[in-house]
Amino acid sequence: MNWITSFVRPKINSMLGHRDVPENLWIKCPETGEMVFHTDLQENQWVIPASGYHMKISAKNRLTYLFDDGKFEELPRPPAVQDPLKFRDSKKYSDRLRDVRAKTGLEDSILAGIGTVKGLRLVACAHDFSFIGGSLGMAAGEAIIRAFEIAIENKCPLVMFPASGGARMQEGILSLMQLPRTTVAVELLKEAGLPYIVVLTNPTTGGVSASYAMLGDIHIAEPGAEICFAGKRVIEQTIHEKLPEGFQTSEYLMEHGMVDMVVARQDLPDTLARLLKIMMNEPLPASSDSAKEKATGKPAVVADGKTDSVKAKTAAIPEKIAADGSEDGDADNRG
Repeated sequence: MNWITSFVRPKINSMLGHRDVPENLWIKCPETGEMVFHTDLQENQWVIPASGYHMKISAKNRLTYLFDDGKFEELPRPPAVQDPLKFRDSKKYSDRLRDVRAKTGLEDSILAGIGTVKGLRLVACAHDFSFIGGSLGMAAGEAIIRAFEIAIENKCPLVMFPASGGARMQEGILSLMQLPRTTVAVELLKEAGLPYIVVLTNPTTGGVSASYAMLGDIHIAEPGAEICFAGKRVIEQTIHEKLPEGFQTSEYLMEHGMVDMVVARQDLPDTLARLLKIMMNEPLPASSDSAKEKATGKPAVVADGKTDSVKAKTAAIPEKIAADGSEDGDADNRG
């Protein structure tokens, strides 16, 4: 018998006390492999500080980061039929719903809320990718439509944050029917003369990208987001060709005219508030960056010394609207 391991070490451990160390203290950057302390990541809204990689976040965090002081009123979810097709694959769909609800604390993949962003009242609707891949089913469709109805009732704009793999296969044709239903809701908002902005996040794919995710007056995307209908591997296997580097990323789509601007997560509230106030003919607050630009005659720069292109672009929007005579000229010409 080894008396050190059998007697001395247990005695020391009992004197010092056993400490359980959480397994998620350090998080690895998927892009560079860098290890980041989890509190640093949380404070930076789940964006890797060095690489700028945007991690997936929950719908609740998404709305908390967006609204002033993180406060918003969660919109009620309309009742929807559960498991209408009595679907079963490797397990019953009803059991799958029960398990994922217990794990995420969500009723379905959509969370909608109403609040203020830089003093501007708006409705925001976000997918939660942790709930069956953010897929669109009957309950999610009803929640989205109700969010549009509340936006119209309150005469305020709506901001959509899609993060989805597409329609939910366990609900078959009933999930696909949510695509035209949500499209009609978008048109009703536009007929009411209210802005609709889509912030494309990673990933936005499938039927969601073929419907309301691509019907915004302005399309913003987070850096590095995958935005597509079919995945890169499926396309390569179909056409038997190698696709370009960075294909289907937000930066690639902006270069090719499918996305209007790429904005970092921390800059979204300021950018959205500025755009929406321009679109609704509301006065813009004077920012410290604007004052600095007036004093120096140069656009503001960020910490790394590069010009803040997002702020420069949004600052130029009023002049472009005046020149075009229309605030949605870009959307009309997108095709």
